[in-house]
Amino acid sequence: MLKETKKHLPKATAKRLPVYLRYLKMLQDSNVLRIKSKDFAQITQIPSATIRRDFSYLGELGRSGYGYDVPYLIEVFSNLLDTEEEKRIALIGFGNLGKALANNNFRRNANLNIVSVFDNNPAMINQEIDGFIVHDLAEFKQIVANEGISVAISTVPSKYSQEVVDIIVEAGITAILSFAPDRVKVPKGVTVQYIDLTTELQTLIYFDQEYKKVL
Repeated sequence: MLKETKKHLPKATAKRLPVYLRYLKMLQDSNVLRIKSKDFAQITQIPSATIRRDFSYLGELGRSGYGYDVPYLIEVFSNLLDTEEEKRIALIGFGNLGKALANNNFRRNANLNIVSVFDNNPAMINQEIDGFIVHDLAEFKQIVANEGISVAISTVPSKYSQEVVDIIVEAGITAILSFAPDRVKVPKGVTVQYIDLTTELQTLIYFDQEYKKVL
């Protein structure tokens, strides 16, 4: 039932689920087993009305006047986000951004694991850098099969992103995170999530300015 619900979530809601899960786990670690939306809003800095609306997409998760059971919410969101199973990740592009991602390697979630990195720089290929052997992109399909990789992250510039995504798709990967803002063409059944740092920063500045206007 949860797997079916996930398909119908608004994109904005789906993007907030990992945030909710992270704070819920922090609450559980602090022995907080029940939380009301107004209190959760203060912790997450997400309006309580938004929280209640997001949660309503997933069914009756709480009760009026009582709030939400933290362990139950963790179970629901963990199932939705598949965090109980390891996701082995390939990273394409081992420049400054790629190295930062690899060094962090999703420390807050042990089930998200960058296991292979790739680049087209001859000076880097087959070298061990920051604890990773840098592979040639020509080896991508074989390494994906050998390592059981199911997710790919691309940090290559926009002018190379379509070429790289084509290689990723050819290897059978259907979940791609791209740090290039330009959209790419992918077959049906392949999901690409885009992260544009410039747009995110501009959005942050806008909301910061709007907030200051009402103070």
